[in-house]
Amino acid sequence: MKPKEILVFGASGQIGRNLIRKLTKNNYKVVAVTRNIHQKGYILKTQANPGYLEIVELPYFDIEKINNLLDECSICINLIGILFEKKKNYFKNIHTDFPDLLSKLSAEKNIEKLIHLSSLGIEKSIDSKYAITKLNGENKVKNNFERAIVLKPSIVYSVDDSFTTNFMTLLNRLPIMPLYYEGKTKFAPIHVTDLAKIIFDIVEGKVDEQTIECIGPEILSFKEIILKLLKTIHKKRLLIPLPLALAKITAKIFEIMPNPLITVDQINLLKQDNIPSGKYKTNFDLGLMANRIFDEEIDKYSFNWRDGGQYSRDKFQRKNQ
Repeated sequence: MKPKEILVFGASGQIGRNLIRKLTKNNYKVVAVTRNIHQKGYILKTQANPGYLEIVELPYFDIEKINNLLDECSICINLIGILFEKKKNYFKNIHTDFPDLLSKLSAEKNIEKLIHLSSLGIEKSIDSKYAITKLNGENKVKNNFERAIVLKPSIVYSVDDSFTTNFMTLLNRLPIMPLYYEGKTKFAPIHVTDLAKIIFDIVEGKVDEQTIECIGPEILSFKEIILKLLKTIHKKRLLIPLPLALAKITAKIFEIMPNPLITVDQINLLKQDNIPSGKYKTNFDLGLMANRIFDEEIDKYSFNWRDGGQYSRDKFQRKNQ
């Protein structure tokens, strides 16, 4: 049987890499699009079964090249997203303009399905450019292509993320940890393998819901997440609620860095909870389970931030039990 070809934009991120492994393992041919094949190609090549992955470089929104790629695919998946702006990567052209273009071209080509990754909890974040452009992008996708499916995940975590790993690094190095909005912002973190499985089930045709809020099994506040991270790396730190004005000043300083730890836009985003809205069905409502527990999963890789690192006593004991 000839494998069905799937086109994946944003393939080199943590979700893309896990999804490629899942798809190719199940005999789907994947065309992975990346902006820099020399930086990301060697990583992607290790994710797939031989013969089931083709890597294509697309540094800019080349309409002719995208058209040619869509001609060969039956399903297109857009995972592209950024957490902060830099150089030519602006929220609007990444989160709004590209999904708008891709969904229009998908409709013209009449492909089987377009799966677009948006974000949970963005409807009320009216002072966040990230949220505004994400929401505009998902609305354009829905309007342009009736067979599009929009996924709205909460925080996606794993050993390859930029959330738990960054915070464990900070908690390992700093004597205090600031809490934004007193640490009360709520999240429904979902493990990357659970999200990849949800996308796989959609590819398989098990669900046709137009918009799905993708969540894990727990609702955790920001403070609870920090406490769980501290526990798993065996550290104690002073948690201090940071006044909003001071938080934004420190964020402006961080924004000077090439990869800022936090930005003013992200602080604005933290104002709103990142949990199901009730407006759309969740993966659980549709029978798509995501049962990985936050504590259990972060414990599998948190030894990197403990005293002793990979030789930490806990890791050695667990391996030999």
